[in-house]
Amino acid sequence: MTFLRIAIAAVAMSIALIAAWPGGGATASAREAASPMPAADFTGANRWYNSPPLSLQALRGKVVLVEFWTYECINCVHVLPHTRELYDRYARDGLVVVGVHTPEYDEERDPAHVEAAIHALGVTWPVAMDNDYRIWNAYGNQYWPAIYLIDRDGRVVYRHFGEGNYDVTEQRIRQLLGKA
Repeated sequence: MTFLRIAIAAVAMSIALIAAWPGGGATASAREAASPMPAADFTGANRWYNSPPLSLQALRGKVVLVEFWTYECINCVHVLPHTRELYDRYARDGLVVVGVHTPEYDEERDPAHVEAAIHALGVTWPVAMDNDYRIWNAYGNQYWPAIYLIDRDGRVVYRHFGEGNYDVTEQRIRQLLGKA
């Protein structure tokens, strides 16, 4: 009987921890922005990989996918192949993908570790290193991974948090590119 009580307590504790963990128990979330809001710029990036520094002003007229990620986040790693497909499929049509690497753990702040992860994961699009959370905070972001789609006028028109909804995200990109 004691074993059963311990097992029940352990399950209850596990459920409570999952529910209390930031984003715990939550499913992926995708939504159109209720009213498009101006996108934040990439000001405050500590470093750029695969590109010179980018700005939204320079990207005006393009559709931009901003992806917040970090290399030790398994959900982020699961999303990267889908981001790569979108980048490969739509870059020539005007889609610009910008990864924003915002660390969750101290070792993820090391530029050499980030560079090695970018290489190992096959990330070839521009990546801003956001160690000080300036870009993260400018977007009001709270999740890894998170995708924000920015229209040609520089407004956030779609957000998705977590894994999944890949076909919905692609459909929204196609609409923004005029390929729907």
